Amino acid sequence: MKRLLTTIGFSFAAAALAVSSPAHAQMEIYENYEPATDVVEMTLVKVDEGQFETYLEGLKSTWVAANQIQKDLGYINNFWIYGVPYGENEFNMVLVVSFPSTEMLAPSKERYMAFLDAYGKANIDRGNTTVLELYNKIRKIQGTYMLRRVNLLD
Repeated sequence: MKRLLTTIGFSFAAAALAVSSPAHAQMEIYENYEPATDVVEMTLVKVDEGQFETYLEGLKSTWVAANQIQKDLGYINNFWIYGVPYGENEFNMVLVVSFPSTEMLAPSKERYMAFLDAYGKANIDRGNTTVLELYNKIRKIQGTYMLRRVNLLD
């Protein structure tokens, strides 16, 4: 009797699982959806308490300035800074850069030299100093992710 109840119990569990499981996925790439060509780089940052504005001010003269040059050169689509007003408190700022394609993430001497001409070696050196002397003391990078949008097709 115990074996019969165990068998019935397992059968019932298997039947319940089969009914609750979703049907086999029918989505196919390029038929039902396609990946976008543009990609987004998202960096999660934990800025120390009381240092948000200090970090933001620094970003304006380094990260924002460099990204504006890249945008003007056509290397990136756009860039944004997001503050995180609530959540798990693992990060409180998100830096986002939108690239037209993953090709723009690959090394390119030509693009680098054009950026260097437009932005200047002195600005790069000042930015590196700011990172070492200020940013590394008031913030911690929690992770950097590349995102690619998925476009559903009709």
